[in-house]
Amino acid sequence: MLREAYTIAIETLSWMELRRLNERSALVRTAKQLNINNPGAMRLAYGLIVETTRRKNVIDKLINNVLAPKTLGEYDQGLQAFLRIYVYQTRVVRNWGKYNLKEAEAIASLGRSILGWEAMREIEPYLGFLLTRQIAPIIAEAPVAEKIALQTFNPTWFVEYCFKLFGKEGAAAFLQGNLNPPPTYIRINTLAGTEQEILGKLEAEGIKLEKTEPLKYTYKVLESKETLNNSASLKAGLFYVQDKASCFASEAANPASGSTVYDVCAAPGAKTTFLAQLMGNSGSIVSLDFSAKRMKTWQKETRRMHAANAEPVVADARVSIPVTGEADLVVLDPPCTSTGVFAKQPSAKWRLSPKSIQNMSEVQLQLINNCADKVKPGGTLTYSTCSITEEENEGVVEAFLKAHPDFRLVEIEPKIGVPGLKGLTACQRLYPHLHDCNGFFVARMQRVQ
Repeated sequence: MLREAYTIAIETLSWMELRRLNERSALVRTAKQLNINNPGAMRLAYGLIVETTRRKNVIDKLINNVLAPKTLGEYDQGLQAFLRIYVYQTRVVRNWGKYNLKEAEAIASLGRSILGWEAMREIEPYLGFLLTRQIAPIIAEAPVAEKIALQTFNPTWFVEYCFKLFGKEGAAAFLQGNLNPPPTYIRINTLAGTEQEILGKLEAEGIKLEKTEPLKYTYKVLESKETLNNSASLKAGLFYVQDKASCFASEAANPASGSTVYDVCAAPGAKTTFLAQLMGNSGSIVSLDFSAKRMKTWQKETRRMHAANAEPVVADARVSIPVTGEADLVVLDPPCTSTGVFAKQPSAKWRLSPKSIQNMSEVQLQLINNCADKVKPGGTLTYSTCSITEEENEGVVEAFLKAHPDFRLVEIEPKIGVPGLKGLTACQRLYPHLHDCNGFFVARMQRVQ
């Protein structure tokens, strides 16, 4: 199993670098390519992939220090991936303390069996130095922004961006809080039974929960005898695994029973299924997404979650929203840089650059502008992202309001976040270090009668 796990991990990390894929997409591709379906090997490989990727900058810093004057980028992808995993397993797991020589030799032997003796010969002389070189002096020599970047496993440009947005103290708190994934939350699905009935079934399955006040139907998972994905209640649609911030965004939209809702960028279905639940399956939801593949997932999820009042439309909302008529509520959760979920999706931070933020905000502005005419007079438009950048959030809302004077910001209930930036205090922001969830932004706007 160990050889299979390391083979999967090396190949997956290579695909992530070559094609800029995220962890899950690259892992699925690798498993199919290698025809490996051992669940134990897949779980171990996924852990190696995610945790190695999370700390990519500090691992690369050590490797490049040892390889100098050569650099990691001069080697092929397989060797790069092996060296990163080797450093993670022999040094990071041990908190950079005393290494285990037998373990290191065993990992090197795995590398030879997977990549071949000839390929490994290039890096063999460096393996011993990677065990003994200390990281602390290397970090200590770095400039302030890079030092914090290495300590919190973030790109230096992003640390500098956070300095400007939050100040050094606030940035340090946010970056530290974003180191580890937030707790797991679930949303109880009252379309499949009463809240109390479902809670009883989950308790019988060994799932211990804690209510997340003041949100509806949202619970933090304290303990589970087995993984939630294997839960019979999950398969029966009794709950949805959904972060607290995402649940809050749907609740903030406040869909009325019997209303007409357009859910834009709807796949894979978390928003649609919660909106349907809040509406009691009354009224109608039109869910749009540009990806036919993702909408297939949406269809599976809406069936699983008993959402009977929603219909799918495959369309690119950047071009237009091809739906006749206006809605009481339009909900837009557009693609974003995902800077609020780096802890859950560590590969995202290494694919981004400062230009990514600007490019994404332009796409988001196209989307929200196209939503404007689909809102009835007196209706509302809810905009949310899992990003913490100002450009993608307050910047988009500010530009939208300037271009559409018939819209105004309205207060959001319940209030569980902190006020938005740039004076847009009716908006709400959530942060990992303050709210124990993903970083998120929510704005609610009403079209004036």
